[in-house]
Amino acid sequence: MRELIEKATVLHEALPYIRRFHGKTFVIKYGGHAMIDEKLRDGFARDVALMKFVGINPVVVHGGGPQIDQMLAAMGVVSERIDGLRVTDDRTMEVVEMVLGGRLNQEIVSLICQHGGRAIGLSGKDDSFMHARKVAEMRTKKGALVDPGRVGDVDRVNPDILLKLMAGGFIPVIAPVAVDDHGASLNVNADTVAGKIAATLKAEKLVLMTDIEGVRDGDKKLIPSLSAGQMAKLRAEGVIDGGMIPKVQCALDAVAAGVGKAHVIDGRLPHAMLLEIFTDRGIGTEIVGEDALEPE
Repeated sequence: MRELIEKATVLHEALPYIRRFHGKTFVIKYGGHAMIDEKLRDGFARDVALMKFVGINPVVVHGGGPQIDQMLAAMGVVSERIDGLRVTDDRTMEVVEMVLGGRLNQEIVSLICQHGGRAIGLSGKDDSFMHARKVAEMRTKKGALVDPGRVGDVDRVNPDILLKLMAGGFIPVIAPVAVDDHGASLNVNADTVAGKIAATLKAEKLVLMTDIEGVRDGDKKLIPSLSAGQMAKLRAEGVIDGGMIPKVQCALDAVAAGVGKAHVIDGRLPHAMLLEIFTDRGIGTEIVGEDALEPE
């Protein structure tokens, strides 16, 4: 009986959040261990379907770095990263599209559908809704400038297809592949894609799932809230580096562009999204604007 009462208490705690977020759009960057562990994958799909059923409009943008690495290694292709972005030649681009736009995208769609959701898989090539410009050069940690190949920076998102899908009751599941002016594919960072889409849709929340509890300071302590000024300081000190740079930066950019809030959460934790959205205690790191940190 006590367990049943506790379940009822959880539902009561969630009620004001369900009411508050009904009809709102949440953009979720799905990646890391949550995409590999079978139980976490199934739980994520169930949670996304649940969000839709209670009136929230989830939009999923997925990564797939480890799966791409595995395929490249099997093919004997060496892959290099600079600040979390993969250097992408033509052969690597073929693998990226095959893994992200093919197998992984359809697996996620299928799982959500198995739990009663109506999911549709997309990439930026569908209706050319996600346009990017090629990144001309990047600087390595040693200071050398290199051409990253077919790496793009999203500069335009046409939300028409996403809005129509959401209005029709569908959950868009997006692979982070964009197109350039000539219709050629470009590899784009999934965190950045999620941030750009969230900004375009004026989403209530941007949720970035990763394999750490959140952003940590120089003493390895979790930072509950992080502003642009704090982020710049931590980056200059080398505390925020590598793959965390595009995560935090895209979150800051999204909030500055009108997204309600952004969160970096630990996707290794079962039902991490529901704990973040429907409970009084948040998890991970909340990314806020400068004015949000000022006392009322």
